[in-house]
Amino acid sequence: MTEPNKRVVQKRPDGDFEVRQPGASRASAVTPTQAEGIKRAREILGNDGGGELQVRGLNGQIRAQDTIKPGNDPKSSKG
Repeated sequence: MTEPNKRVVQKRPDGDFEVRQPGASRASAVTPTQAEGIKRAREILGNDGGGELQVRGLNGQIRAQDTIKPGNDPKSSKG
C-alpha cells in the first residue's frame, strides 16, 4: 500500500505558517495566518488528487485532521 498524500500546516519560528509535505526540505507554501495556510493546503491537496490534511497547534501537537477528496478516509465513521 502506498503512503497517503499528506500536508501539514504548522507555525514557523518567524511567526508565519507553513504548508509542508512530511519529509520535504522546504515548505509548499508560507502564509501569514493559520486559516490561510489551511485554505492553501486544501487547494494543494485538491489539485494533487486528494489526501490528508493535518493542522498542528502552537504547541506542535495535532489539533485537527481532515481528508480532502477524492482521498481515502482511513476512518469508517463520519466526522
